[in-house]
Amino acid sequence: MSTRALRIGMRRGWAEHVHFLRNRRELVSALIGTVGIYVLLVRWQGDTIVEGTGQSQAVLMTAGFVAFSLFSAALMNLPMGISADREEGTLLRLRTVPGGPSAYLVGRAVSVLLQIAGYVLLMLVAGAAFAGLSLPSSPGDWLTLGWVLALGTLSVVPIGAAIGALLPGPRNAASILSLPLMALMLISGVMFPVTRMPEPVQWAAQVFPLYWQGLGFRSVFLPDSMAVAEIGASWRLPETAAVLGAWAAAGLVLAPWLLLRAARRESGARLAERQERRASQGAY
Repeated sequence: MSTRALRIGMRRGWAEHVHFLRNRRELVSALIGTVGIYVLLVRWQGDTIVEGTGQSQAVLMTAGFVAFSLFSAALMNLPMGISADREEGTLLRLRTVPGGPSAYLVGRAVSVLLQIAGYVLLMLVAGAAFAGLSLPSSPGDWLTLGWVLALGTLSVVPIGAAIGALLPGPRNAASILSLPLMALMLISGVMFPVTRMPEPVQWAAQVFPLYWQGLGFRSVFLPDSMAVAEIGASWRLPETAAVLGAWAAAGLVLAPWLLLRAARRESGARLAERQERRASQGAY
């Protein structure tokens, strides 16, 4: 990737983020879907004590929802945005611009990273206000928070871009993505300890980044006594780094190739066909 494409992508990403902040409807919808749902669940079940730890479930849910806000921004918002751009002909136009696909991917990644930063900040503020969350007190915890955020983001943003290149269209994107994301949220320890789930479900949860993102955040925000509620009664930070790093490496290889492939397959005839089909569907 050239330096010029990187600069263009970063400017594009910032412009997209500013547009997102100015779009009140989209901004409010995103905040309700993350921070709003989190606050409601904490108020509903936050006083429950996690068995064997003496700690409230509110703090556990805070760490889990920080991970889920990162996860959903990369694997819901990003794929839907890329799919919509393909439908509108953006990917077709990229074929005529030198370094276009690379700059586009950087721009989309920067936009999502800025959204994730905003979600995490608001979630931490809400956690301190409604769940009794205490911010990290030691440099080691802040360091862990930093690398879990960085690796956790890298583990899902490229995969989100790859999914966006494969989706059939923006109309079906939400229905295709929402059910798997909700299922992962339920089995990955976001709302309650994953050890309450059957053992096969626990193994399935550990395949995906969401479980390891949540585990890393819980190791930062929860006392060590809460580790007894985890698989192996340990925070398993080395395993967290290894799994998130593997997902990041796979995504960084796969996403640019799939995006370039999607751009090369675009044509004026295909774009016109999709627009005509969309117009006919809208007529009904």
